[in-house]
Amino acid sequence: MEVSSKVFKTLLGRRKSQTAITMGKSIWRRPLSVLAPATLLIMWQILVMIGILDNRFFPAPTDIFKQGYEDFVSGQLASDLAISLIRLFIGFIAGAVPGIVIGLSMGLFKPVRYVLDPIVASTYPIPKLALMPLIMLMFGLGEIEKYVVIMLGVFFPVLISTVTGVLQLDEKYMDVARDFGASRKLYYTTVALPGSLPMIFTGLKLGLGMALLFIMTAEMEGATGGIGYRIWISYSLFQIKDMYVGFIAMALIGYFSNLLLDELEARIVPWKG
Repeated sequence: MEVSSKVFKTLLGRRKSQTAITMGKSIWRRPLSVLAPATLLIMWQILVMIGILDNRFFPAPTDIFKQGYEDFVSGQLASDLAISLIRLFIGFIAGAVPGIVIGLSMGLFKPVRYVLDPIVASTYPIPKLALMPLIMLMFGLGEIEKYVVIMLGVFFPVLISTVTGVLQLDEKYMDVARDFGASRKLYYTTVALPGSLPMIFTGLKLGLGMALLFIMTAEMEGATGGIGYRIWISYSLFQIKDMYVGFIAMALIGYFSNLLLDELEARIVPWKG
């Protein structure tokens, strides 16, 4: 009993020390993540004030934030943000869900992989932005065209990451499921999907980056609203402050979207650590 008590206390002490180290790291994480952009903005402001940066092309951050506040109060910025977020959400879901389902099928079943792998290998290298004229011919300049562009940007990274995640699974998990007579549906839900979730989230994050890139391009062609549209119009009218407001708005969308995916991953894939 004394030996067991000592072992328990030792393990408990190690656990507490590890927890303290983890908490210490998490405490410093947020301030350090804010320090770099804050330092960059301060340097930018100073360089504009002393005249090294031309204020016509690089407005001071304070002027940009002031312009952003005015755009938000007028409702213009909020409207553009809402339009872009709706397009981003619909296009992202439309690309991610088929990417996960087809990726699981390709990873689990060799015939499906043998049929689809050459198609994916030949179509993935094609620059998706080069398909814009074809997409516009097929779907016009409406909302569907923008959804399709974003969907293509998300689909391939999610698909490839999902296939990789399934193929990296240990065969013994499949053997156990097979020995217990698991159906194909159970293969998907209890073996392939949980086991490949870390790689799936990697693909989702890559797809999110592509979605942000493509939504900018899509909104610059035939759109009447959105952050990309506002950036293009501001450039055309030489409203440089508004253009920078659009840049910062898109950067914030990307930052908070990644935070959301990180939070979902931490809750859904807690074993990843």
